[in-house]
Amino acid sequence: MKKAKRKPGEKRSQIAAMPIRHAADGSTEILLVTSRTTRRWIVPKGWPMKGLKDRDAAAREAYEEAGVIGRVSEKPAGRYTYWKRMNDHFALCEVKLYLLEVEQQLDSWAEQHQRDLHWFTLADAADIVDEPELSTAIRKLDMQLAIAA
Repeated sequence: MKKAKRKPGEKRSQIAAMPIRHAADGSTEILLVTSRTTRRWIVPKGWPMKGLKDRDAAAREAYEEAGVIGRVSEKPAGRYTYWKRMNDHFALCEVKLYLLEVEQQLDSWAEQHQRDLHWFTLADAADIVDEPELSTAIRKLDMQLAIAA
């Protein structure tokens, strides 16, 4: 079976987890990982997985890339678009963001030697990520959580 050709400029879909935890002072922190190639700070993300709901695929990405396990939101907490660097071109991707309340952080995981990870305050995370729309989604999350509290 031949893959359907994408039209130029057509967005590709990705899924991502926004792993969060509550710090001792009551503030919310988000776990960011570095991308493997450019080493910029991102949320754990990847392509949709056949046989898995998007939310479960997002949780799997967080497990593989950051070694975290937790409760994932049923609906996306936001979306953003960015240009993904491929081998010979860039692809425009739309990423669905799922909130993942971290319940456990593992001592070892699949990609631990390929990425760095760090817990950031939401404000610092919004400042450090390169993608403007991801930064906005993190800032909105900060406001959503403040309203819910």
